Formats: sequence, structure tokens, C-alpha cells
Amino acid sequence: MIGLGTYAFFWQHSDQVPQPLSLVGAFAATRELGVDLFQICDYAPLETMTEEELADAAAAARDLGLTIELGTKGIEPDRLARFLELAGVFDAKLVRSMLYSPDNRPTLALAEDWLRAVLPAYEASGVDLALETYEQVSTADLVGLVDRLGSERLGICLDPANVVARLELPRDCIDAAAPHVKNVHVKDFAFARQPGWVGFTYGGAPMGEGLHDYPHLLETVRPRERGVNEVVEHWLSWQGDAETTIRTEREWTRATIEYLRSTT
Repeated sequence: MIGLGTYAFFWQHSDQVPQPLSLVGAFAATRELGVDLFQICDYAPLETMTEEELADAAAAARDLGLTIELGTKGIEPDRLARFLELAGVFDAKLVRSMLYSPDNRPTLALAEDWLRAVLPAYEASGVDLALETYEQVSTADLVGLVDRLGSERLGICLDPANVVARLELPRDCIDAAAPHVKNVHVKDFAFARQPGWVGFTYGGAPMGEGLHDYPHLLETVRPRERGVNEVVEHWLSWQGDAETTIRTEREWTRATIEYLRSTT
């Protein structure tokens, strides 16, 4: 299933624009695009919402016919337990996270201990926990951790754009993670020369125009055959003013949805 995540609305949610989009507003925008899945990922207000506000947001998603997934940073047992509770509120069947949080950088051994402590609850609830590929942990270490734990509810959120920052090749990341993928983050990426030809910047690109060999990901991971959701997000830099940035963000979202719908 194609989905949109909060990173597809990064600037529209931000305080850089005159009227930031609410979470329920993002739900409505998702439905208007004919998309049935929304991933609330690294959305800070979620953790400070009251129980009533959470219930209202979940009801809005249900009224719109949206399936919800959740995302956070960190695998501290208390954090993952809380997000399992939130998954219950939203009827979410997947929580995406990362090994490191803003406050903790566990060793692989400690990460394994923490995950062993929380996985039984995820297994009992039928909720998947997907750990994202990113530059702070090698893909080999992440795959090894998932292998050692051996839980049917633990897997990987595949984002091969992230690992370039540790000099891993996206294709290698895809190949290594493929058997364990439970979620895909979809965005394109590219390098651009700095002014004066003194280095490069690495950032987002319109889907299909950058370096991402997405057909290879589809062939290797087979997300549509396996029921793995493809969640759209962007690395869009500020475009100089709010109006241009919002317009570009929306254009990239529409273009990515069209790209995904056109691929088989």
C-alpha cells in the first residue's frame, strides 16, 4: 500500500509557514490524494497530546478511512511500550523506530537486551516493530541484530538514502536488508556541486530524477507481493519562501504518488 508520512508534510507542519498544517489536516490532505495510509513519524506533538486529543485524532483517521502507522526515535523499553499503547489508540499495526534516540545511544548488546524485553508485548499485540536503516548504525549491524532476535514482529524500515552518509551503497543496503523489510520509506536523492566546485551537497530530488534505483528495490524486496507498505517522504530544502516551499512539497508528493502508481 502507498502511504504518506509526516515527512511528506515537513514544511507544511513547521513553524516556518504562516499557518502550519495540523495532524488532522495532513490526514485530510492524504485522503484527498486518494491515499489510504498515513505514517505519523517523528511528529513531536504526538507525545504531548492528551488522551482526548489522541482519541479525536484517531477518530478523524478512522472517519477518513485511513490506516495509521506510527514512528519514533529510540528503543528504550518505556518509549516502545508507550508507542505500543499509542498503536492501540490508532489501530496501528506498525511502529517504526531507530536504535538511537536524542538521549540514548545503546551498544548493540544493550539494544538487544532492550528489544528482548519489549518484543513479547509487540508479538502478543500483533504489532510490527521496524528499525530504520540510517547512517549511525551499519546495515550489517542492524540486520545482524534482527537476525539474532528472531522475532516475527521485528524487522527493518528500509531507507537506503540514509546509509550513503556512512559510505554504504544504497543497492548494498537494499540487498542486505531485503529479507527483513517490513516498511519502506520512499524518497529520491542526489548530489549537487557546491558553488565554486568545492564539494557536494547531498539532498532530496524529485522521485525518479535522482540516484535511487527504485526498480531494483521493487525487484529485490517485492513489497507489493509481501504486503510491505511504501511510505512517501522527502528531503526538500527550504525554497526561499513559504509559498514556494509548500507548493514544491505538494508537487513532489503528487509526483511520487504518480511514480509509485506507475511502477509494477
